[in-house]
Amino acid sequence: MAGPGAPGVPVARWKRHIVRQLRQRDRTQKTLFVELVPAYNRLLEKAELLARISEKLQPEPNDVTPATLQRPWEEESGPDSDQVPSPTTLRVKWQEEEEELRRVCGEMAYQVVEKSAALGTLEATLEERQSRLAALEARAAELQQARARQARQVDAQRALNVAQRAAYEALRAHARLQEAALRRLEEEARDLLERLVQRKARAAAERNLRLERQEKAKQARMSLELKKAAKRTVSISESPNPIGDGIREEAETLARPAEPLSLKSEAGEKWKRPFSFKKRRGHSIGGAPEPRYQSIPVCVAAQPPTQVQDVLDAHLSEVNAVCFGASRSLLATGGADRLIHLWNVVGDRLEANQTLEGAGGSITSVDFDSSGSQVLAATYNQAAQLWKVGEVQSKETLSGHTDKVTAAKFKLTRHQAVTGSRDRTVKEWDLGRAYCSRTINVFSYCNDVVCGDHVIISGHSDQKIRFWDSRVPCCTQIIPVQGRVTSLNLSQDQLHLLSCSRDDTLKVIDLRVSNIRQAFRADGFRCGSDWTKAVFSPDRSYALAGSWDGALYIWDVDTGKLEGSLRGPHCTAVNAVAWCSSGSHVVSADQARKVVLWH
Repeated sequence: MAGPGAPGVPVARWKRHIVRQLRQRDRTQKTLFVELVPAYNRLLEKAELLARISEKLQPEPNDVTPATLQRPWEEESGPDSDQVPSPTTLRVKWQEEEEELRRVCGEMAYQVVEKSAALGTLEATLEERQSRLAALEARAAELQQARARQARQVDAQRALNVAQRAAYEALRAHARLQEAALRRLEEEARDLLERLVQRKARAAAERNLRLERQEKAKQARMSLELKKAAKRTVSISESPNPIGDGIREEAETLARPAEPLSLKSEAGEKWKRPFSFKKRRGHSIGGAPEPRYQSIPVCVAAQPPTQVQDVLDAHLSEVNAVCFGASRSLLATGGADRLIHLWNVVGDRLEANQTLEGAGGSITSVDFDSSGSQVLAATYNQAAQLWKVGEVQSKETLSGHTDKVTAAKFKLTRHQAVTGSRDRTVKEWDLGRAYCSRTINVFSYCNDVVCGDHVIISGHSDQKIRFWDSRVPCCTQIIPVQGRVTSLNLSQDQLHLLSCSRDDTLKVIDLRVSNIRQAFRADGFRCGSDWTKAVFSPDRSYALAGSWDGALYIWDVDTGKLEGSLRGPHCTAVNAVAWCSSGSHVVSADQARKVVLWH
């Protein structure tokens, strides 16, 4: 027997392989003839049996006699012995049967060949299907593996989703905690703000009370000193002023008995002059007069606007107030969203400059000081607020009113302001010390105020315009109108006042004679709200106001006729209008958040 490394080993393996292949072929072929071979064997056995029977039936002359041949058939057939076949007939019959069997055997052999061919075809089909089955099994195995990978990925993704959901729930819980903390902080901030406002109000009230007491004490001392001075004998030559000189010259021409009267008049004039409250901060007696920033008109001849140059959605809700600064290129707008936006007029469009924040309520009025460096706004938060241009947050809060503040205006000096409110008061403020220097009871809701040299003019819901002198604590004049006053506007020369009222009329009041000079009306013009604003042009040639239907109406002040109406982007009531100091631009604001620049 050869070893593992002998050269006969591959030959033996090859022989064994051939034997296995032959045996496999034999088994395959045998299975094809398992049914045919037994049938063929039975056929051969029958053929042999028939051959033996036919040999036995052949006649032998010596052994067979007719009697012996006939007796069995007779016994077998009985009475039908005439029909017994002869051996020749039987041989022929058996030969026919043998031929029939041979024919059947041939047919069966042909069928065996056909079956073999069909079997080969079926085997080829089987092999093809087995190969396809193997491919499908391989594909199924690959799909099973892919499914397993996908299942693992799904499990990993589910685990990741669970982790992310847990993180999301943790973030939601943290956000709820933060929101609760924010709400608490907001409540604390509101409480602090309320306490601060109350404290400021108490401090302002206490300071006002102290100032009133001091003022009363000063007035009492002055009255006492005046009485003493009136009783004292004073030499006329002691008076250093021209009035004293005039009195002295007059006294020399008068008789001696009239001398005490002239002395008394001179003393009265001498003591009265220093106590004029004109242009003195806080009504202090010894204070030096403040510089006045009287604006100088730069408009020679204003032209009414004719076309739209720019349209903006300036605020988040309706726009209530609009005002140009001392520079014609700076514009302020205030709205119900508690914001004041500053805009630059650049060419034919508006560019955002700055947003002033910190207002406690809806903005109802905005005003620039005469230098254009400060902005004053009235709010529905029962206060007025002061901003410095360039700073976002409010500089001062003027609190003290007990109802909505509807108007806030600077006086001719930048350190004094006036506010009007629905609590039926008008307050004067010293902005340098942030306290109320005077409170005026005005008997009705105040919708707007304007300030002249020594006069404060207020418009009211009881259809009256009231005049207040800054030097005396009483109303000096009342002008009635036919509707609730919505706005007041003073001309730059301070000689004419323009009022707008809910009877859909604009009135021009000549302040020199304190009488209504003109009234402007127009078909279709109606005031859209209790704060609809109307303005003069810078040269007082035109009066401008917005209507409830979004149109702007312009009247010629000299002729009293309607100059024209402008209809453009506004589709709701126009609340406010402003005319720049150069007379070249007009801005209008409506209740639908729109601000429109006209030229």
